[in-house]
Amino acid sequence: MRRWVKGLLAGLATASVGTVLGISPLGHGVEQDFGLAWLFKLRGAIDPPPEVAVIAIDDQTGVHLGLSRLPREWPRSVHARLVDRLTALGASSIVFDFDFQTEKTAEEDSAFAQAIERSNRVVLAAKLVGKRQMILDASGKPSGSVWLEQLVPPVAPLANAAKGLGPFPLPKVQVAVYDFWAFKPSVGDAATMPAVALQVHALRTQPNFWAFLQASGLGGEGTVTVPRGGDLRGVELRKLMAHTRHLFQKAPHLAPALRQFLEQDPARIPDPGQRQTAKSLISLYAGDDHRYLNFYGPPGTIATIPYHVVMNSEDLGSGHPPPDVNGKVVFVGYSDLYDPGQPDRFYTVFTNDDGVDLSGVEIAATAFGNLLHEQGLQPSSPFTIAAVLAIVGGLLGSMVYLLPAIAGVPLALLLGGGYAFGVYQAFVQTHGWLPLAIPMLVQLPLALFIGLVSQYLLERHKKNKATEAISFYLPEGVARDFTDKVLDPSAINRVAYSCCFASDMAGFTTISEQLRPKELAVFLNDYFDTLSQPLRENGVDVVEFRADGIMCAWTSDEETVAVRHQAILGALDAVKAMATFKERYSLLTQSLRIGLEVGMAYVGHAGGGGHFVYSIVGDCANTAARVEGLNKQMGTQILATQAAVEGVNDLLLRHVGDFCFVGKTTPLPVVEVIALRSTAEERQLTLCADFEQAMQTLASGDWREAEHAFSALQDRFPDDGPTKFHLARCRRFLMAAELPAKPLVVALDAK
Repeated sequence: MRRWVKGLLAGLATASVGTVLGISPLGHGVEQDFGLAWLFKLRGAIDPPPEVAVIAIDDQTGVHLGLSRLPREWPRSVHARLVDRLTALGASSIVFDFDFQTEKTAEEDSAFAQAIERSNRVVLAAKLVGKRQMILDASGKPSGSVWLEQLVPPVAPLANAAKGLGPFPLPKVQVAVYDFWAFKPSVGDAATMPAVALQVHALRTQPNFWAFLQASGLGGEGTVTVPRGGDLRGVELRKLMAHTRHLFQKAPHLAPALRQFLEQDPARIPDPGQRQTAKSLISLYAGDDHRYLNFYGPPGTIATIPYHVVMNSEDLGSGHPPPDVNGKVVFVGYSDLYDPGQPDRFYTVFTNDDGVDLSGVEIAATAFGNLLHEQGLQPSSPFTIAAVLAIVGGLLGSMVYLLPAIAGVPLALLLGGGYAFGVYQAFVQTHGWLPLAIPMLVQLPLALFIGLVSQYLLERHKKNKATEAISFYLPEGVARDFTDKVLDPSAINRVAYSCCFASDMAGFTTISEQLRPKELAVFLNDYFDTLSQPLRENGVDVVEFRADGIMCAWTSDEETVAVRHQAILGALDAVKAMATFKERYSLLTQSLRIGLEVGMAYVGHAGGGGHFVYSIVGDCANTAARVEGLNKQMGTQILATQAAVEGVNDLLLRHVGDFCFVGKTTPLPVVEVIALRSTAEERQLTLCADFEQAMQTLASGDWREAEHAFSALQDRFPDDGPTKFHLARCRRFLMAAELPAKPLVVALDAK
């Protein structure tokens, strides 16, 4: 398979893993817990909307007011005074994040209700309760269950007086909060507290939104004309908001058309602030049921005014200036910026180091601010997530695989960093939320892993191929050292104890005359391949091809019988292999000739002029070659010096003489290696025994008797070369005037 195809597959694998994970619930959780948290941490706190504030009740509020520490024990006339005070200070809307479902004294409830009605801008919390209800079949037996939710309004006097009513349930992932509902589908698309607060705020700051919708003519028959905004109250407002929500859901084109209508006719709402509020209402009614919170920062980032400061500022002598809440939507609820154990708290990415979480009322104020300024996070659609992860994963995987690691890894990191920067900019500038954790924690490491492992395997494959190629010319161990290590060629040169093996193809000159050069090359390659195989199987260390012969060696750091034993086994197996080779080539009529000698030899590079061969150099190698040449005179196949077979058991050997080679002064005992004694034929055993007796006779100096012994042996073994050699030698010296003093020593006059 081509490399670029594998690169595409690597990119596809990285893209697929990220895409499948990204659109799964698990991937969504990873992005919430890590990706979104990183984005908020990188961005840090931002300025909250100036139109929103929190009136906070903390652990000390009751003390400052001379009341109980527990707000549920306060008389509701206290809240009535707060409403009057905030109304007088010009608050646009007053939102209570309190549970007012329990009746108190009629006087207290009446006082609070009257203050709410006078203010005409108060939003109260409606409690959302749920339970599982059993479903019965026709026979009355349980057949399942269903989860039901319902809204429980505040006590009647308060509910009837309130401008708006809305619940504020928060979806939780374990203990963390990431999003909120703008409308709750399970209770008839009831608007939640932040959405109701926005609508109440809009009723006070601009012309009636529904009048604008009616004037546009875009709502069709579903548009509802209502009385002046001031006449709308809690339940009626909730129903009207639900009806408007359904209208936008049924007509998806309505929201963009209204925006265009607003841009084309700005005179209908000339004030920029009111125009922005109208756009916010369009986004509210046309948007999703639930929205992701765009947190402004740690607890207290939204302007937080202690409850008792507002109350005590009524007293001109208190020293407290009146808080600035003019035109603002204020959320009243429990919010202690110093107590990690405050009752109404939720873990967020901005939970501070002291463990203080965001209070529920500050989260409600955050949700309102998001709706008012259209700042809610915009999560990507599943299609966008899949497309982004596919592109990023594909680029990362392919890049790291196809490019060299020195370039691919930095570029992948650069691409990952660039993508993360782009995601961050989209988050800051447009409140867009693109996948970050999966590309950084999954796809980038996966791409690096796949790419680097693949490149490692590719380099290892190249190295193995290089080793294989070099091993055609060098020993496998040396070739491996060249590819695995940074070697100076001279570092592998060494002098070692060696058993040198020299071989020659008898009759090569005749064969070369009969074959064309190409045919001769094919013949030689097959010959060397056949001969090398048994040598390698017997652990040869160095193989050097010399014309039609081979010089090889088994080496060791110290003298050992194992080296000699392996060399002899290799020689015997080589003779068997060449017998099979001769059956394939009728031109080769003669047998292989082998010589063995042991000693110290130089193994390494030899040559010059920029061209080297890996060679065996030394007297040991030269002597092995001389011993190999002796086979031609002796008519044998394997000859070895006595030292080469020393200590090797289970061999059928015969001593064929002590030979003094040209240029040497000391004769060397030479033996013929016939076979392993355990596999030798009876005829071979008999020949060796009788030949030894004849050699003993010759050693005694009785040349005549030796001549008779060799002659008788030739009659029984007419093809035996050593017998012929010594018989001819006996007859030659019997005719000479002088007999040698050492009968077994043969002086050679040619190489």
